[in-house]
Amino acid sequence: MGYAVLNIKKASGNDAATSAHIERTIDPKNADKTRTHLNKELIHFPDGVNNRTEAIQYRIEHAGITRKINEKQVRALRFMLTGSPEDMKRIEASGKLDDWCRDSLNWVRETFGKDNLVSAVLHLDEKTPHIHATVVPIVTGERRKAKATKPEDGKKKYRKKNPNAARLCADDVMARDKLEGYQDSYAERMQKYGLQRGVRGSEARNITTQQYYRELFVENEHLKEDIQEQKQEHQEVYEKVRDLYDRKDEAREKFLDMDRHVKDKTKELATVEAKLQKAKQEYEPYKAQEELNLIHSLFPMMKEQLRIAGLCRKIGLAVENIKSLFDGKTLTVKSFSFFSPEHNRKFAAEDVKLKIEKESNNPNKLRLNLNGMDILEWFKQKYQEVQQRFNIEKKSEVNKNKGIKI
Repeated sequence: MGYAVLNIKKASGNDAATSAHIERTIDPKNADKTRTHLNKELIHFPDGVNNRTEAIQYRIEHAGITRKINEKQVRALRFMLTGSPEDMKRIEASGKLDDWCRDSLNWVRETFGKDNLVSAVLHLDEKTPHIHATVVPIVTGERRKAKATKPEDGKKKYRKKNPNAARLCADDVMARDKLEGYQDSYAERMQKYGLQRGVRGSEARNITTQQYYRELFVENEHLKEDIQEQKQEHQEVYEKVRDLYDRKDEAREKFLDMDRHVKDKTKELATVEAKLQKAKQEYEPYKAQEELNLIHSLFPMMKEQLRIAGLCRKIGLAVENIKSLFDGKTLTVKSFSFFSPEHNRKFAAEDVKLKIEKESNNPNKLRLNLNGMDILEWFKQKYQEVQQRFNIEKKSEVNKNKGIKI
């Protein structure tokens, strides 16, 4: 009978390096790329959550924690669930691997809380099938240190915090007296698959040589994976530092180039402004523009009509149609595609009725109505409908690509 293997470790920071390894956004050297497609995501993420790192933060933000979380607190626990290599291959070959996954994750949920289990991935591209599970250590109840500390007589007593409030505390979950219980209960759950508890305490002196080397082999496999994760994390840090130095040099060169460019353009601008000022005083069309501005001020509707005429041309209306609209007529067409300059695209409309009308609250202001609605507002409405359809299709595609839930 082989051994059930349960390994629990505290994660540091947001544990992004481990997420990259688990989710195979990087390629581990000890993984067979031809089998990576067999890996399975066993937990569905909440809407808007795309990966393990985000799932950890989502659980913390929605757990109802009122106490402040400092930077040094452990935000997640890494779980490795597997068994002796030959026994895991036997379970896989017998078609019971899905049952083993289900029972393993049910044990995690029952032991550490259903909502605290935020990620679980089955890896089948390495030598031994195994599950990487992630638990956020959210607990309730009085702190362990608070239980052990008794108030001294004569000391001022302060109001205690609510002991049943949710809090993030990996130390409570990883207490020494609890770790042995985890090993016992998980091994008991795994007996049906021919897996027993690992060697306990001094009993190690009584195991056979064969059992000893089997245990040593399993531990060695786990150490190899830990070393690989550390190498990958180190390489990521190195590449980020190197990238920062490259960006620093690029930024310095760009700054110097921009500084020279600004100085040159400042000189050019001063020269152009001097020429422009002189041209304004001498150039006759400038005076004509002043007269045109005077006309617009005396006849404000002319400027407004020119604006509406320009809008009509931009959306695709012919000159004859524009003339009819300014004659007060309603332009009716069965179907037409109008171009929106704001959104740089066309929108189709059926049974169209176009008419130029005055604004109700400002008679000097005109607007082009499409079926009774300001055409600019109609363009915005159509664009929002397109965006909503695009988001729904994109979300549907993302859900199709996610794994199964056990």
